[in-house]
Amino acid sequence: MVLVDINIEERKKWDLRSGNTVRIWQKIREGEKTRLQAFEGLIIAHKHGFEPGATFTIRKISGGVGVERIFPVFSPNIDRIEIIKRSKVRRSKLYYIREKTAKQIRKKMKQLKSVLSEKESKVEKEDEGIVEPAEELEELEVGQGKTKVFEEGEIEKESLEEKKEGNSDQEEKEEEKKEEDKKEN
Repeated sequence: MVLVDINIEERKKWDLRSGNTVRIWQKIREGEKTRLQAFEGLIIAHKHGFEPGATFTIRKISGGVGVERIFPVFSPNIDRIEIIKRSKVRRSKLYYIREKTAKQIRKKMKQLKSVLSEKESKVEKEDEGIVEPAEELEELEVGQGKTKVFEEGEIEKESLEEKKEGNSDQEEKEEEKKEEDKKEN
């Protein structure tokens, strides 16, 4: 085991702040050889200043999964740190980023579920011999078994207009019934 001298004064000058995006070059030993591997991400926490046990946490998204690593500031395995982007943040610990990305992932999953259900319904309709419209159009069932096709933005507008028209038709019918009742009396 070989002890590596670390320039402590140089490491104290590193600008490790929450919100910075950094690339850390870490020494990895494989057998007798050593190589450098980069880990790039957002600093979400820097703890204990620059005392001997100081650490900083870096988070990145790899393959749709959040990965966090905690590095000791004075680790001999860290070769160098490159600051890629500096961001102004109002907190020293950015743990809320975990939840924010989780919400975004849940939102994407909901979109994927809706796409999958649409594909399943298209497959079922193809089995029945129903021809589907272009991918840009969506189907909306209205009334008793009637199917109307609208562009994506038109669905809500059309259905609201139909409801208004339906209400006005019902109101007219009620008024006609009242008039007929008056005539009979």
